[in-house]
Amino acid sequence: MIAELQNYVAGILLIVGAAFALVATIGIVRLPDIYSRMHAASKAGTVGSGAMLIALAVFSDDPATTLRAIAAVAFLMLTAPVSAHLLAKAAYSAGYRLWEHSVVDDMAAAAKSKNQ
Repeated sequence: MIAELQNYVAGILLIVGAAFALVATIGIVRLPDIYSRMHAASKAGTVGSGAMLIALAVFSDDPATTLRAIAAVAFLMLTAPVSAHLLAKAAYSAGYRLWEHSVVDDMAAAAKSKNQ
């Protein structure tokens, strides 16, 4: 009974993770500028990968595999948002501008107030 429940939970988590990974992939292809693409890749990709790793932890009978999967989720949740932020900041500094229909450019406003 418990093994059957593990299978169902792991299957649902895999489907959810795959759906988030699909949304991230579509976002990378369809979104207009580097910043929104990076947002799609970092947020949806992190949640999708995390859900699939949690599915591995639920499905696995080996405690070492479960611990590694949970550690990987923690590492992913800590590093992906920070690296996406730093990459976006570096892209802005390198001259990649926002999409022409973007409403707010906080980086330009911060640079303008810094120079005054």
